[in-house]
Amino acid sequence: MKETHIFFISFLCLVPLIYFVKLLTHIRGKNLPPSPPSIPIIGHLHLINGHVHRVFQHLSNKYGPVMALRFGSRPVVVITSPSAVEECFTKNDIILANRPLLLSGKYLDYDHSTVGAAPYGQLWRDLRRIMTLELFSTARLKSYSSVREDEVRSLIKNLYLDCFEDFTKVEMRSRIQGLSFNIVMKMIADKRFFGTGIEDLAEASQFKDVIREVFEVSGASNPGDFIPFLRWMDFQGYEKRLLKLQKKCDRFSQNLIEEIRTKRSSERGNEKTFIDAMLSLQQSEPEYYTDDLIKGNILTLLQAGTDTSSVTIEWAMALLLNHPDVLNRARVELDNDIGQTRLVEETDLTNLPYIQYIVNETLRLFPAGPLLVPHEPSQDCTIGGFDVARGTIVLVNAWAIHRDPVVWDEPLSFKPERFEKLGNDGNRFIPFGMGRRQCPGSGLANRIMVLALASLIQCFEWERVGEELVSLSEGKGLTMPKDIPLEAMCRGRQGMSHLIKAI
Repeated sequence: MKETHIFFISFLCLVPLIYFVKLLTHIRGKNLPPSPPSIPIIGHLHLINGHVHRVFQHLSNKYGPVMALRFGSRPVVVITSPSAVEECFTKNDIILANRPLLLSGKYLDYDHSTVGAAPYGQLWRDLRRIMTLELFSTARLKSYSSVREDEVRSLIKNLYLDCFEDFTKVEMRSRIQGLSFNIVMKMIADKRFFGTGIEDLAEASQFKDVIREVFEVSGASNPGDFIPFLRWMDFQGYEKRLLKLQKKCDRFSQNLIEEIRTKRSSERGNEKTFIDAMLSLQQSEPEYYTDDLIKGNILTLLQAGTDTSSVTIEWAMALLLNHPDVLNRARVELDNDIGQTRLVEETDLTNLPYIQYIVNETLRLFPAGPLLVPHEPSQDCTIGGFDVARGTIVLVNAWAIHRDPVVWDEPLSFKPERFEKLGNDGNRFIPFGMGRRQCPGSGLANRIMVLALASLIQCFEWERVGEELVSLSEGKGLTMPKDIPLEAMCRGRQGMSHLIKAI
């Protein structure tokens, strides 16, 4: 037994050594990006403490806009330069179109078979085309406009019931999250799980439990992704937790599929939802469009399409409360263009540029993805004049680029009017990524954020709870939520009462 124990420890020590020899052999003679000093075996993992985008910004200020790190056995390159970003997603776009294969993708992405996690290839192209045609095309977005307007008006109605007479303190995070989830779930399965009028309370409760745990697990880092022997021993029980969560997600998603499948066979109605569209494809190619493929992409849509929008709306409201002059200017734009004779509609959004600037400026200061989803080169390439090896994890620090004083005038100030001249401005403003793997749902997210924000401003008066400014400290999580859920003083606008009551 003692000899076995000694052999096991020796083997664990030998694996990293073999990797380091291989790595040194590969990089000899290469022009590598500058890098901080590292520690054997763990590399630079000891530096990742707190908010990772801030850590990377601090290191990049010292080592340069293209910086090399090592997370255990995995080489990493961090990009904080707009010119390097442009090079990544123009010249190297196809090379960088892969995603790193992480343990979470094995379970929550059904062995990396979702549009977000699939390697670049035929499956990803098929999924991207389906997402675009069935959910995110201009025609589809227009067809779902009534869903978005109905859910926003439900939010307005419920909020008004709590504060129609006088200023009342309201908690906004749960309300905004409910809005985002209901919109996406209506598009996926024609269901809503938040607010009033829920048909199945048990199913809604199950959904909330599953989603909460998915976001908790997704936001947690797994050392086993970078240090192989930790994965073999299931360090901290991470894989066991993923397996348990996958079973929960699987049951929930399978129930959604079976419900839609039953309705389709009995009603023979028009295709209305994402699941409908996938089941139609399944009929023609059942071995390709399996239930597992559908279930994985349901979960991806819920992860990518909900929290990002709700987090941004919450940040925008916090910024407006701290800048009442900006809030007043937005309200004047609404009153001048729409007035108080009707509620704002999605078709009005093109005539509300200042509110769009507010959303853009919020995304600049507090991007829902401070680090873009990781990329991985399929072959050796160069970025910013440096050699980057195949298999390197490439991370783009959008948060740092959005706050770079070389790139932006007064980068820490909330100035929506800057976008009047700048527009989206390409590689300097990248809240949804760039290149062929940029977020396909940016158009949907933008419609939700601008419509919700415009409606909240049109229908209510807003003030801070106290004299002190609303805290803008960042919380933990992939989408960088506010540390403290937003509370505000809210009162229905007198001139809008008759319209809200009629909802």
